[in-house]
Amino acid sequence: MSKRAYRLAPTGHTSFYPRLIGTHGAVAANSYLSVNAGVDILKAGGNAIDAAVAATFVEGLVNPHMHTIGGECPILIRLAGERRVIAVNGNTAAPMKATPDAYRARGLADVPDEGILAAGAPAAFSALLSVLARCGTMRFSEVVAPAIELARNGVPVSVGLRNQHKYGLSALEPKFRAEWPGSAGVYLPGGRVPEVGQLLRNDALARTYDYLANAKHPLDAFYKGDVAAEIAKFSRERDGFLAREDLECFETRIEEPARLAFRDTELFKCGFWTQGPAELQTIALMARFDLKSMSRGGTDYCHLLIEAMKLAYADREQYYGDPMHAMVPGEALLSEDYSRLRAGLIDLRRSNRDLRPGDARRNAALLPDDERFTPRPWGAGTVHVDAVDAKGNMASFTPSGGWLMSSEVIPALGFPLSVRMMTFYLGPAHHPNVVAPGKRPRTTLTPSLAFKGGKPWMTFGSMGGDNQGQWLLQFFLYRAAFGMTIQEAIEAPKLSSEHMPGFFAPHEGVPNRVRIEARFGRTVIDELRARGHDVDVAPDWTEGFVSAAQYDEDTGLIEAGCDPRGSKSECFPAFAYVW
Repeated sequence: MSKRAYRLAPTGHTSFYPRLIGTHGAVAANSYLSVNAGVDILKAGGNAIDAAVAATFVEGLVNPHMHTIGGECPILIRLAGERRVIAVNGNTAAPMKATPDAYRARGLADVPDEGILAAGAPAAFSALLSVLARCGTMRFSEVVAPAIELARNGVPVSVGLRNQHKYGLSALEPKFRAEWPGSAGVYLPGGRVPEVGQLLRNDALARTYDYLANAKHPLDAFYKGDVAAEIAKFSRERDGFLAREDLECFETRIEEPARLAFRDTELFKCGFWTQGPAELQTIALMARFDLKSMSRGGTDYCHLLIEAMKLAYADREQYYGDPMHAMVPGEALLSEDYSRLRAGLIDLRRSNRDLRPGDARRNAALLPDDERFTPRPWGAGTVHVDAVDAKGNMASFTPSGGWLMSSEVIPALGFPLSVRMMTFYLGPAHHPNVVAPGKRPRTTLTPSLAFKGGKPWMTFGSMGGDNQGQWLLQFFLYRAAFGMTIQEAIEAPKLSSEHMPGFFAPHEGVPNRVRIEARFGRTVIDELRARGHDVDVAPDWTEGFVSAAQYDEDTGLIEAGCDPRGSKSECFPAFAYVW
């Protein structure tokens, strides 16, 4: 955190980290190197969008177990002087050869969770350059310069990159040696797992970015030029579906966000191809109860939160998918009448073990049993970047995918491909998330942006797979319903439900299971068990990983916060800088 930030007196709550407040700008992310890159861009005259793009390119270099440029990047942006929010569909798309029959012909019952058959078109690069051209002020060569320098000179290996359980280099070494020489060539320098703090260079990625930075049209160079040629060659040699024409026709969609008003705030999320609207549905259900009478983090509040999430996320399973390929009843799911009907299913004294989607098309509280999908623990890494500048430009980026543990590094390019297609289903045919040519898989990635009193307020996000939306929802409610500061709301104890089917294959859920930090207290935990919840007490500081930034249009004050949970785990640190 910045030593130049101002520390203000507490507001009646306590926090582990101090409040960080300034007037010039703020960047929050998962690596101090990406935060530094974003801040350098701001100080060089760039805006928040320029800073977030630069920070994201660095995140894809320093945290490749959580994101690389081969992955995805959903985005929300508020531009200075505007009262609207822009949503960017930075999601991958399935190759034209990817059909349920094509997978079954290879003897597969699901889209695999690793390897070339789960690879769609890399989406992050197109998303980043699209927002840079539309909303930024700097050239691509300027914002990618920090990543090029770090790739060429080396970045210090973090504890997470080396030692993260299952996904760190120590765990991946046997696979790299036996199966993925392209990954071994970059991440096993000298044939060994690098030590924490050792400088790790990625010369191939530096060359890739140099080529793109010097191209007249970087987007064309990536999707139609030499980079596309290398990706297509890599896929063809491994008998994958991804082909040159899939890259040439790929484009980033600029969309209207999903939104919900709550008291004097309005929360914006990307559309129903993400899990973001499930947060809005949960809030709409909870708003029908007297939250003011419930103590923050008390039994009644936790029980209502859990039961509302169960209903909202049952709808997520039933209805969410690519709206260009499936009939998603988004307006109905967020309507007042539907929320009222669904809220009537919540028993404030007893948990419910069933997965209960509603009938959003006929405006009924429950869908008939014979129309419900019966699907057969949160997945790999994600990072998040927030940036705010003195003019009030605000950026919320959630980059993910292209993970080291799931796909081999393309030797000539220095990055692996995304395997986000693992979230697709192969059937039943009428499921909204069944794989199809050109279709975008639904995703856990869910950046957030909120207004308060009709004015821009804050951006925020998290890692955490299926848990992302649950943690962000709690952070938002701690602020919007209970008046906590950014840092207090980040650090407040949190929980998550495993009741709903997961987005990642094999799409399993654990009915009625709740993971809850011990800091909620024995009384709350015991009372939740008495109400029928299957409670798994998690270690403190393990349910969260939120970062956020705030802008006050009236005072010009900017505030940012980051989660000490990451630092305590040593695998998912987060950093914020305000000046």
